[in-house]
Amino acid sequence: MAETTTAITEVPGHAEPDFLHNPETWVYLSITVFLLLAVFVAKAPQLIAKALDDRIAAVRRQLDEAKAIRAEAEALLKGAQASRDAATKDAEAIIARAHSEANELVAETENAARLTIERRTAAATAKIAAAERAAEGDLRAEVARRVTAAAAALIAAKADAGVQAKLADDAIAGLERRLH
Repeated sequence: MAETTTAITEVPGHAEPDFLHNPETWVYLSITVFLLLAVFVAKAPQLIAKALDDRIAAVRRQLDEAKAIRAEAEALLKGAQASRDAATKDAEAIIARAHSEANELVAETENAARLTIERRTAAATAKIAAAERAAEGDLRAEVARRVTAAAAALIAAKADAGVQAKLADDAIAGLERRLH
């Protein structure tokens, strides 16, 4: 068989194939590309996995930040609601206190008005009574003056000198008793 192999290579008219048409060249190239791909492909999944892991870590950080922001927002909401509730209670207490103070002020004003009316009524009644007493005193004085003048005129017309002297003596004696 060794003779047949040499015979094929020594066939006249057959030239050796050129580089691109040589099957050995394609085998070498295929093995080389395969080995290069095996090296790069072996690293490529690692690179892809690393990129995905980095992206997952970034998404997790964003989710953690979102959870923290949400928790903070919920705390702020609870605080705002508590503040609103406290403000509502304060407002209700202020309104209740204002109603109470207004009612007290109305009661005090009514009481003060009643007392003022009573005082003014008492003062008016006292003035009326004083005016009545003064008018009565003036009337009595006028009546006494007129009665005395009428009596003096009557006595002067009907009494003689002896009676007049006796009346004058009685009046003087009455004055002495009153003065002592």
